[in-house]
Amino acid sequence: MILINLLPHREERRRQRKRAFFVGIAAAALGGLLVVGLWYSVLQQMTSAQVSRNDFLKAEIARLDAQIRDIANLRAEIDALKARQAAVENLQTDRNLPVYLMDELVRQTPEGVYLTAIRQTNQVIAINGVAQTNERVSEFLRNTLYNSPWLERPELVEIKAITASGPNKEQRRLFEFSMRVTLKRPQAQAPTGAASAPAAPASAAATKSS
Repeated sequence: MILINLLPHREERRRQRKRAFFVGIAAAALGGLLVVGLWYSVLQQMTSAQVSRNDFLKAEIARLDAQIRDIANLRAEIDALKARQAAVENLQTDRNLPVYLMDELVRQTPEGVYLTAIRQTNQVIAINGVAQTNERVSEFLRNTLYNSPWLERPELVEIKAITASGPNKEQRRLFEFSMRVTLKRPQAQAPTGAASAPAAPASAAATKSS
């Protein structure tokens, strides 16, 4: 009878199985490391691309902010120029307003009304005068309300009857009145002839006031 010792073969098989197990573990670990390295590389590329996009967006935002500041500065300069232009135009208009006012009062004062005093406070004109009848005062108010491009919002402050002596010492019944009216600024153009002939309106107003 032949006896065969199988112990060495079993030990060798165990060693081969252990070797194969450790080789498999090492291969799996190496494969995992390769996958992790590849995924890390992809993430790095994605991060780098996103950082590049962020930098580009920041640069564009900074450029747009600079343009917005330039536009805001230009608008501020334009507004300042418009304000200066308006101030110059207002000064030019205000310089001619007394001429326009005298001319307009001559135009709108009806016959039988004589102005004795004219006072201006800002845009409000206080007028004192004497009229032959109440109807003349009413006509003066209507003229300044409806027919004048320079005067608006007339307001009768007071009217009272007085007795005055005429040239032949006859007694005449007159009506002394005071009123307020607002002087409008011209919107487009001045009335024709107001600035070209200031002497004539002034002299006419002086004639009516005397």
